[in-house]
Amino acid sequence: MQDVHELLKKRPLIISGPCSAETEEQVLTTASELAATGRVDILRAGIWKPRTRPGSFEGIGTKGLPWLQQVKKYTGLPSAVEVATGRQVQDALHFDIDVLWVGARTTVNPFSVQEIADALRGVDIPVLIKNPINPDLELWTGAVERIAKAGIRTIGLIHRGFSSYGNTEYRNAPMWHLAIEMKRRHPEMMIICDPSHICGKRDTIPGVIQKAVDLDYDGLIIESHVNPDEAWSDNKQQITPSQLEDLLSKIVWRFENSDKEEFQNALANLREQINQIDDELLLLLGRRMAVSENIGQFKKDNNITILQTNRWNEILGKALQQGKKHGLSTEFITKYLEAIHLESIQHQNKVMNRVP
Repeated sequence: MQDVHELLKKRPLIISGPCSAETEEQVLTTASELAATGRVDILRAGIWKPRTRPGSFEGIGTKGLPWLQQVKKYTGLPSAVEVATGRQVQDALHFDIDVLWVGARTTVNPFSVQEIADALRGVDIPVLIKNPINPDLELWTGAVERIAKAGIRTIGLIHRGFSSYGNTEYRNAPMWHLAIEMKRRHPEMMIICDPSHICGKRDTIPGVIQKAVDLDYDGLIIESHVNPDEAWSDNKQQITPSQLEDLLSKIVWRFENSDKEEFQNALANLREQINQIDDELLLLLGRRMAVSENIGQFKKDNNITILQTNRWNEILGKALQQGKKHGLSTEFITKYLEAIHLESIQHQNKVMNRVP
């Protein structure tokens, strides 16, 4: 059987399986159907399920681990499970689980991550780390560092979205920019998208998968169940193995680069245009901040406060109208101007506090 560390280098890497292992029959049937698609590399199955409130199904527990051994025996698929404690790590290792992942609710807690890291010392097993529930890259990075210090040589990232107040489109808002920044910080690590937990419902999964593929993600982890509507947990976001096969066949798989000279020349030309525009933007922003400092001096001389709310609302409203004409999203314009406004305030504040 192929070494699992080598298997994780496959692109795209496809991990799939039920949100929860419920019965031996359910696990084996799902795994057999997934293996038959020829598209799945690793079976995932929830053994322990951290839930928001007590009383919900919290996983079948350790008795489900032998089922995953049976999966490997009959289908050849290696298995991956989520662990949240040192004891769970020990149990998973005892039953020869091939890949472990740290869940979002665990990544957010450094004490829990450290307990897992301590249990992994001296063990050679790949570990995937989901982003924390809250949008905090330092927590995500900290979890990576703790696992790395335990001596784990194969570490990957799973982007499963973030909790956000008022979010309605997704179960967990993707906040793609955070995952992109994490990938920039750790270019040597694979990054896998978890569209099931981002979406929370199966009908929006294809769009999220295509977005991840377009952003050059290394793989996908998708929840699949032989009878999703009857699943004991997260039934709305799971799909059948046949639906998974159909979905993957419709994705436009893209490449990171091309050796075609025509493509390289055209891309180099367009990138040079971007470079020139970026240089001009930075020059203009520098000039804008110089004007802001002049305004700050004028306010200081006339004993006027820095923040002028009505003026800020006027700038934002006008920019949103102009941005729409140029095909720019409201979200982008708002974030862009908020950053500029904050920098402008800082420049004015520097002038205000300058000693003559």
